[in-house]
Amino acid sequence: MASKGQKFNKYLDDLKEEILNKYNSGIPGPQLAKEYDISRFTIASWVRKQNHPELFINKNNKRGRPKESELTKEDYKERYEILKKYQAFLKVQREKK
Repeated sequence: MASKGQKFNKYLDDLKEEILNKYNSGIPGPQLAKEYDISRFTIASWVRKQNHPELFINKNNKRGRPKESELTKEDYKERYEILKKYQAFLKVQREKK
């Protein structure tokens, strides 16, 4: 998990391809990490993403609520109906007390 205020390095796609090609040709990850001054864990994550791309597609959109841009008119109508029912329920609960 990232720490508050942590800085992340961004690497060019050309550099990633070059490192992955060298890795695939047989050069070990730790040696590449020393040569390019990049964390060996970063290189390992690039290799995982290269070998199993299906695990990383839409990774952030699979869980949680949808982004506002993804909501449709029907979604808003459905949410509105749910809120109306909940308000009616709360009103009945208050009257019982």
